[in-house]
Amino acid sequence: MTRTLKTLTRTQGNNYAIKQGDLQPEGFRFEFEEVNPLPKGFRRMVRNLDFDVSEMALTTYLCAREHGVRFTALPIFLVREFHHGAILHNRLAGFRHPKDLEGQRVGVNRGYTVTTGVWARAILEQEYGVDLDSITWVLSGDEHVSAWQAPGNVVPLESGLNMEEELVSGRLPAAIGVQVDHPEVETLIPNAYDVSLKALKEAGLYPINHLIVIRDDVLAEYPEVAKAVFDTFVESKTQYLRQLNAGIWSHSFSTDQLHRDVTPILGDPLPYGIESNRPMLELLVSQALRQGILTRKVSVDEVFAASTRHLTG
Repeated sequence: MTRTLKTLTRTQGNNYAIKQGDLQPEGFRFEFEEVNPLPKGFRRMVRNLDFDVSEMALTTYLCAREHGVRFTALPIFLVREFHHGAILHNRLAGFRHPKDLEGQRVGVNRGYTVTTGVWARAILEQEYGVDLDSITWVLSGDEHVSAWQAPGNVVPLESGLNMEEELVSGRLPAAIGVQVDHPEVETLIPNAYDVSLKALKEAGLYPINHLIVIRDDVLAEYPEVAKAVFDTFVESKTQYLRQLNAGIWSHSFSTDQLHRDVTPILGDPLPYGIESNRPMLELLVSQALRQGILTRKVSVDEVFAASTRHLTG
């Protein structure tokens, strides 16, 4: 009998064939639930294990794993993003350089453990020399992993206030990961997308945001499920990139342009598997430790299902 896997994943190019039902893992069948916005689904998985298979933010996974949540990742890296443009500031604050953030209160959309925030802070520290510890990080929400304890310089936004409005007013001079359309608000790093492409070309910086996790009880009962799911996501990605690169991709997702831009640099804009992604994974782990999200260093290999550690795609 085919085992049904209750599954959460967004619809985008590299998942399209899976979400359309054209591909199924051998011996299993995906049954999808749509959750909008997607991070609400992450929270349900972290707190209640609501899905057999789930897309998951990378830092949320590492944090949840340290706190004993019983799921394990597969090296299927669904979402890559550039984050130089995630840092916005109010022009009236008079910032001329990212180091001007030091000593300020800086907003962070939702939680401190949100992966976009981790990557943006890493960029501020590593590329611009910003002292992250000198900044008070102001959160608009709480964390998916409720047991996690924030560092002392992480505080919630005052009750009743809206982070976007605080940024527009200038009461918060800068924020990470918010969406604001206002003439006084702009990216702190000029020409951020071009700067991100340059960082990819020169330093290999290609941040990972989301991967796939499977509940540990499902892995224990069906050891073959990890490889079956991995192979299915690889085939879906392969079909998508073949069409995208041939100019016959007939759908449109916000991620398509990034994949087109990265292809001439990397060849494969969505490499799956540990080895081709090890530098980014090690950087993320070190930054999660540096920023007080993890309390102990973990090896990249140990956080992935053993049967998938050698797989590539």
